[in-house]
Amino acid sequence: MILAIDLMDETNEVTEEAQQLVESILHFAAKKEKIEEDTELSVTFVGNERIREINKEYRHKDSATDVISFALEEMGEDEIEIIGGEMPRMLGDIIISIERTKEQAEEYGHSFDRELGFLALHGFLHLLGYDHMNEEEEKEMFTKQKEILEEYGLSRKG
Repeated sequence: MILAIDLMDETNEVTEEAQQLVESILHFAAKKEKIEEDTELSVTFVGNERIREINKEYRHKDSATDVISFALEEMGEDEIEIIGGEMPRMLGDIIISIERTKEQAEEYGHSFDRELGFLALHGFLHLLGYDHMNEEEEKEMFTKQKEILEEYGLSRKG
C-alpha cells in the first residue's frame, strides 16, 4: 500500500463510510501524484472551536477554517535534512473541521461527501507542496484538484 493513513475523529460524528471515502480519495490522489510506497500521513476531524484554536496558534488567524495542513517535509531555516535510513516518508497532518464541511456543503449546494473529499484532497495537495499564494500557484493547484476529483467521481454535482 502506498499510503498509511492515521484517521482520528475528535468529533465522534464522522461515519465509517465518510472515513473510507477520505482514505479512498487520498489513495487515489497518491497514485496520481506517484507517491512512493510506505508514505504516512494523519487526518484528524475536529469541530470549529478546535480548528479555530489551531488556526490562531499556528497561523495567527482567529477564525474557524475548513482545513489546515502541516507538512513535515518543509525545510525551515537552520534545519538539517536527514538522508538515508529506511524510515517511512511522513508527509504531515491534515486537520478538517466537520462543522465547516457541513456548512460549506450546504452553502455550495453539494453533498457532505463531496465537500469532505474536496477538503481532504486540498489538504493532501498542500502536504505535497502545492499552494495558492498567487494566481499562478492557485491555477495549478485548483486545476489539479478539479482533475483528481472528477476522475475519482466527486465532481461539483456529487
